[in-house]
Amino acid sequence: MTNQLTPHESVRIARHVTWVGFWWNAVLGSAKVVAGIAGRSSALVADGIHSFSDFITDLIVLVMVGIARKKPDRQHEYGHGKYETLATILLALVLFIVAAGILWEGILDISRFIHGNPIPRPAPIALAICAASILIKEWLYHYTRRAGERIHSEVVIANAWHHRSDAFSSIATLLGVAGAMFLGDAGRICDPIAAIIVAIFIMIVSVRMALPATRELLEVALPEEEQKRIAATIHDTMGVITFHHLRTRRSGADVIIDLHIKVDPYITVKEGHDIATRVEKAISALYPSGGTIVTTHVEPYNDEATRSDGSCL
Repeated sequence: MTNQLTPHESVRIARHVTWVGFWWNAVLGSAKVVAGIAGRSSALVADGIHSFSDFITDLIVLVMVGIARKKPDRQHEYGHGKYETLATILLALVLFIVAAGILWEGILDISRFIHGNPIPRPAPIALAICAASILIKEWLYHYTRRAGERIHSEVVIANAWHHRSDAFSSIATLLGVAGAMFLGDAGRICDPIAAIIVAIFIMIVSVRMALPATRELLEVALPEEEQKRIAATIHDTMGVITFHHLRTRRSGADVIIDLHIKVDPYITVKEGHDIATRVEKAISALYPSGGTIVTTHVEPYNDEATRSDGSCL
């Protein structure tokens, strides 16, 4: 059985893994830009700018994760999980803006090449930095994703995908640089083409990151399969005759659930309260490593109000 992490431990893990990525991004971003300029590769310079954008996203993660894992207070009675959701959207937005800049620059380079402006041949240093970047960023992806899954942090997992997007962009850059180096004068166009491919890929990744976070920010319910699992748990709880008004949503790493249960109308208030407590504990047990906020309203069971599907009005 996996030990449940405390909020403090989760924040510590998130910050540690993000600082590791932060310093690697500093090294890789600097190396790519310098090697891209010295090695005459616009694709590598663009890839370096992509790595430098990780500085911003890492800082967002460092700030937002600490806020998101704070305990509820008078102004945030359901916790601070939405800060984490907001951070994920900001990550996606930064990625998209960087990608748009890379795309535009690549289009301009191709246009200049078509109109007779030559593109210089990249130097071997550009190829070597691309290869090193692919290996390091793929390692950072796995390292960060494992940490994000361990602490159930969407923003840390999103940051892991940011590392992987950098790895894939470096693969495209590697192919573009290699083509520009070894395919003669006509092959020089491979470098800006690689920059455009990198940009399109980053845009796709940013949209994929933003959609789940946007759904969460808009209070979209949990997936249907997850709701069925919750419903089955409620039905199996001793003392519950039926239930209705099940409402679900996410707030960062937390799951928020509201429901009404129907119980024997002749039991005591304490017995009704005990049944509600059992329901809340059973639902919380479905999320052993994440936070849950379960609110249960107890109502007397009325057989005449029972619907054909087994729940009540």
